[in-house]
Amino acid sequence: MLLLRRVCFLLPSPSPRAPLAKPLPLLLRPPRTLPSAARALASMAAPAAPAGGTAAMSRDAFRAAVTNTLERRLFFVPSFKIYGGVAGLYDYGPPGCAVKANVLAFWRQHFVLEEGMLEVDCPCVTPEVVLKASGHVDKFTDLMVKDEKTGNCYRADHLLKDFCKDKLEKDQTLSPEQAEEYNKILAILDDLSAEQLGAKIKEYGIVAPDTKNPLSDPYPFNLMFQTSIGPSGLSPGYMRPETAQGIFVNFKDLYYYNGNKLPFAAAQIGQAFRNEISPRQGLLRVREFTLAEIEHFVDPEDKSHPKFGDVSDLEFLMFPREDQMAGRSATRLKLGNAVSEGTVNNETLGYFIGRVYLFLTQLGIDKDRLRFRQHLPNEMAHYAADCWDAEIECSYGWIECVGIADRSAYDLRAHSDKSGEKLEAHEKFAEPREVEKLVITPSKKELGLAFKGNQRMVLEALEAMGETEALDMKATLESKGEVEFKVCTLGKDVTIKKSMVSINIEKKKEHQRKFTPSVIEPSFGIGRIIYCLFEHCFYQRPGKAEDEQLNVFGFPPLVAPIKCTVFPLVKLEKFEVVAKKISKALTAAGISHIIDMTGNTIGKRYARTDELGVPLAITVDNTTSVTVRDRDSKDQIRVEVDEVASVVKEVMDGQSTWADIMWRYPTHTASAAEDEAEP
Repeated sequence: MLLLRRVCFLLPSPSPRAPLAKPLPLLLRPPRTLPSAARALASMAAPAAPAGGTAAMSRDAFRAAVTNTLERRLFFVPSFKIYGGVAGLYDYGPPGCAVKANVLAFWRQHFVLEEGMLEVDCPCVTPEVVLKASGHVDKFTDLMVKDEKTGNCYRADHLLKDFCKDKLEKDQTLSPEQAEEYNKILAILDDLSAEQLGAKIKEYGIVAPDTKNPLSDPYPFNLMFQTSIGPSGLSPGYMRPETAQGIFVNFKDLYYYNGNKLPFAAAQIGQAFRNEISPRQGLLRVREFTLAEIEHFVDPEDKSHPKFGDVSDLEFLMFPREDQMAGRSATRLKLGNAVSEGTVNNETLGYFIGRVYLFLTQLGIDKDRLRFRQHLPNEMAHYAADCWDAEIECSYGWIECVGIADRSAYDLRAHSDKSGEKLEAHEKFAEPREVEKLVITPSKKELGLAFKGNQRMVLEALEAMGETEALDMKATLESKGEVEFKVCTLGKDVTIKKSMVSINIEKKKEHQRKFTPSVIEPSFGIGRIIYCLFEHCFYQRPGKAEDEQLNVFGFPPLVAPIKCTVFPLVKLEKFEVVAKKISKALTAAGISHIIDMTGNTIGKRYARTDELGVPLAITVDNTTSVTVRDRDSKDQIRVEVDEVASVVKEVMDGQSTWADIMWRYPTHTASAAEDEAEP
């Protein structure tokens, strides 16, 4: 899944790398002023905390601090909590909804609007025949084991992976040979069959984590939620495991809408569903999630991109398959070089990798904890030209958040074959071209006499033959007079005689070329991106009390759930009148804000909104001018009441930075009351 990778019914998950010998500490800090956490992680030891900063924390402690703050401030909470909750289901609260809405709004601007994409919105309930064609019904599975006494279910590969990682991280008595074996298991985990997984589980004595009971042999479990369409139950369907199939089945109409021109892209944002066997890792592995997917249709003979030059100079962490297989680390590569040298298959794929990099870093993802990892040979589908994952490092390790794949023409061909509808594009020639063309002419009369009611299915199967198969049939018919031919829709072989079909290669003049387009697919797991964004933006700073740490989300204005707050310094009517006037101006400017007239000290109100990630706070302490405070630096300036809304809008829209504003307005020294922090 891409996210939840949308092609996971065909591609295994990324091969895990060998785990580190011990958990790595994370430094909690304002991202603007301290070194990147990626360097702290790479050093395998926390750097010394800066003056006034916080001490390093373990991954688990850091994650607990982030999650506690997110749940306490209602960014997200377990669904149906009063009934005990359901694993893998979460509710977004008000600030979480706002962050998600801001991320999706920027996604639409960055991709749909800037690239002129066609956005669609398709149903979540999908007929079985569609997902049969795509391969999901047969292959969208994970291997599952059951507790033989309680019936509790677990993913077999997760149990084996956890066992090997636990041994490598905690068992000080491991011999080099044993360590090598466990590392090898982790490297080939995705290639193990059900029988091989079961054998390793038994060999290592792995039991059910909760009860220590023995486990069943692994068996495949389809991850889709099944349903039926209509009251009769005769029309089976599924909750969609991805949004892409709705785009593929609408290709013909979208192509017409686009003036029968290629290339073009269609996009969709929507809910997808995956019945995870044993959900874990919070928002990173859930049963219902939001996907944002793009299907960029392109001529397979021309995958250049007119705007590739806009991103070719970008340089960022890339992890080609050769480096992975050689045991090397990701390195910074220039995107233009990666494409020209063939590391990235083509310009269009490279263009979207660059655009994904810009999208994620502008959201607030730390560029030093973002890499693009190429799929290994064992992950690649046979039809795929190239695949890369945008992986973001968080306390759970490197997490795949976006998949960018060149899927060739597989999807459109699969739906063409199943539906009988030609999902093709065409290129008109300036001058007619003489080409050799395979012509298959079945004899309807002979087929009708031989197959009666099955005539249509045999005829369609003959007409759908590829050139190689047809020429082989022609040779056999000429030498033997008849041939056995498999008709998939009948599910059996039939005997075709020479009188039933004519197969020839003829020279024809063509005015156009018909072809099935290739698809470049960027697929975004929005929940995963948001969780990694939470971690990348979170830091702590000292409070007034000894050993007190105050939590802050350093969201960029682009994604901050609330852009600013308005606080009357004290409960006076004249200040409240000014606060309401400012609130009205902010609303007119389209700036989300809250106005807090409670009796709490201004320091406590600052601390509360810092936990919500609010970039700016306006303190009404005068009737003509007010104080504006920056969340991360805590610097304050004086601004006239009539100007404050426009100043906030400048910063929120990215027209000016806080540093720019500081040059233009006088600084303000906080009073003791203003500087008091929430205990």
